[in-house]
Amino acid sequence: MAARKAPVTQWSLADLGVDAATVGKAAARTVVVDASPRPPRANRVKITDTGDAGTQARRLPHREGTRMTTVAVLVDHRDGVVTRPSLEALTLARSLGTPVAVWLGAVPAADAVALLGEYGAAEVRVVDAADARIASQAAAALGAASADADVVLVISTFVTKEIATRLALATGAGVVVDAAGANLVDGKVEAFQTVFAATWDVRTRIESDKAIVGIRPNTTLAVPADAPAAATVVEVAVELPTTRERISHVEPVAQAEGVPLAEAPVVVSGGRGTGGDYALVSELADLLGGAVGASRDATDEGWISHEHMVGQTGTTVTPALYVAAGISGAVHHRGGMQASGTIVCINMDPEAPIFEISDFGVVGSLFDVLPQAIARIKEHRGA
Repeated sequence: MAARKAPVTQWSLADLGVDAATVGKAAARTVVVDASPRPPRANRVKITDTGDAGTQARRLPHREGTRMTTVAVLVDHRDGVVTRPSLEALTLARSLGTPVAVWLGAVPAADAVALLGEYGAAEVRVVDAADARIASQAAAALGAASADADVVLVISTFVTKEIATRLALATGAGVVVDAAGANLVDGKVEAFQTVFAATWDVRTRIESDKAIVGIRPNTTLAVPADAPAAATVVEVAVELPTTRERISHVEPVAQAEGVPLAEAPVVVSGGRGTGGDYALVSELADLLGGAVGASRDATDEGWISHEHMVGQTGTTVTPALYVAAGISGAVHHRGGMQASGTIVCINMDPEAPIFEISDFGVVGSLFDVLPQAIARIKEHRGA
């Protein structure tokens, strides 16, 4: 009780020696210009599996400018190979201005340079700095290579988010991460995001002269340029800042076969309904050229490693197709996949929450439904 009655000392900005124009809304580099609940998915269908490939279908009820000059795209590459999300970012960059690719590491091979040019990069700016793996140094390297750029695009990952925010702090740029797209409105970049567990759409305008946007994979269709550029390699010299940390040892981690979960155009996930048997889930994922995901329950049970977990505290995915097999659809899981293009679910409980956000749902056992789906896909491809 005594603590409640104790006097509270109040400090004003003037007391702290802070200029009011440098904090709060007055100093904001970004502003939300529109926010609205995501519309319900159209043409949602639920199927009841009768056990003999017969179906009964019913509708599910509805749930209630001017082009910039230079756009720098930080290229994500593994063992010298350009990743697909980088090509998506270059495709988006072409709608904003003239793309240039920024490559951190040794000078890329000719085929990588040609591929970047095919997607519109007029230049491939290379900063050959091994210690750029440290975020502060990577931000300095990216800053040097994109000094003339009005917009900087990065693939939205844990690593690049830190690089983007450090670059924004150093340059005074406004930054938006986990964006699903961007365009120009009255000369300013506006980015689109899904927020609050993918239940709201938000449009944010970057007010500063320089804009940094982190783009989620699978949100832009990668399309080669109508007129491919003859990309030239430009080596950029930069003096990297000293840091308190240093890299003392590098040990490559063996990459799982197939496409990484966050980048996969198709994700097939299994939950508690699998009982720990992921054979059918994996077979369908392989057949569709996708990745295997899992619910938190499945990873907590030790049935599959945590690197496969889709959810708010796992990996957030935005594939063109998401298949949820034996997953009830807890809020934690939905927050990591609800922004997917098309959602298909299979669950024995017709009242499972996952049906509320699915475009197409099957009431039945995944052990009955997935073999039929696999067989039908193989039959169709063999026709």
